[in-house]
Amino acid sequence: MRGVVAEDASHSPATAGLGTETLRAEEVLAEAIETHHPRMALACSFQKEETVLVHMLLSLVSDARVFTIDTGALFPETYETWRKLEELTGVKVEVFDAVSPDGVAWTASNCCGERKVAALEQALEGLDCWVTGLRREQAPTRAASPKLGFDDAHGLWKASPLADWTDAQVWDYIMKNDLPYNPLHDRGYASIGCAPCTLPGGGREGRWAGQDRTECGLHAGE
Repeated sequence: MRGVVAEDASHSPATAGLGTETLRAEEVLAEAIETHHPRMALACSFQKEETVLVHMLLSLVSDARVFTIDTGALFPETYETWRKLEELTGVKVEVFDAVSPDGVAWTASNCCGERKVAALEQALEGLDCWVTGLRREQAPTRAASPKLGFDDAHGLWKASPLADWTDAQVWDYIMKNDLPYNPLHDRGYASIGCAPCTLPGGGREGRWAGQDRTECGLHAGE
């Protein structure tokens, strides 16, 4: 059961995106915080977009919640970025375990399957809003992603404050604020997931390379 969603007409599914599309990323976050905090959390995969959002969110509210789904198959560089972000910001990232209980290794064929989707459902339990690092230029499947809208698939609000940001804007924010980021980005990985299903590539072409998919089970509706 999700948290109780505000009944204010200005935040109804039909009208939410109308006012937020002209807002800056910080303003989208501020609006989400005003309406949903503390029943909101940032989903963090330790890519460059989440580096920006962790810093931005904590600058607005010091007790913001940040969670990640750990499959046990993340790159070593991802775990190191996780550690550095916690050290820099003081945030304690909440961990939701998607490791197979029977010890079966995580592979490209079972990536983003039942365990990861179940972990996300657990992470979203009790929330009114979740925050993601989705950007429209990442993939055609994300080209219409709103900055703030109702997520019918999960039954709560979904904020993507960086939806209209370019890759250059993300890097500019990171460099200006001297923030740690996943070093795999410097090795040609534009999108970073679990090690077995991620290769270097632009956009999301390095994810599930050779397979007929571009989205994980967490954002399949995008």
